[in-house]
Amino acid sequence: MITIISATNRPNSNTLKIASYYAQLMEKQGVGSQILSLESLPVNIAFSDLYSNRSEAFQKILNEYVIPAQKFVVVSPEYNGSFPGILKVFLDAVPPELNRGKKVALIGVSSGRAGNMRGMDHLTGIFNYLGLHVHHNKLAVSNVFTILDEQGKVKDEKTISFLDKHVSDIIKW
Repeated sequence: MITIISATNRPNSNTLKIASYYAQLMEKQGVGSQILSLESLPVNIAFSDLYSNRSEAFQKILNEYVIPAQKFVVVSPEYNGSFPGILKVFLDAVPPELNRGKKVALIGVSSGRAGNMRGMDHLTGIFNYLGLHVHHNKLAVSNVFTILDEQGKVKDEKTISFLDKHVSDIIKW
């Protein structure tokens, strides 16, 4: 099982649009996946689930998206030169032993030209510390406002090609 994490809780985010497109590409290549949008996290996660006071809602997320996953694809927007705080809260709330030895691929999303490279570097350090194996190809999706059409679908042929290759690499990995 591959879980794609849309690493923001911002409603109607471009990150979720990229994650959804990635899931479609996986399906095209014959591999099922599921999307965990951090919009679905319990509102009080920082004050309950973070400190072992597990809520039913968060346990359901763990059971459905985290525990059965063998691989993760984290699609993370750039927030203040790194990744969103909600992703850090989520990572802190997940018991590390659930993911040791699993694989994770990173896709950075930004409106600028760097595609959240700095945030992916920060995430690499965290995932390495937690014992996950990080894929070497950290895909940077830059200028997100120009690569999506009015319906939120990826229209840029170069980006489509890079995403398609990334999916192939992750499936083989």
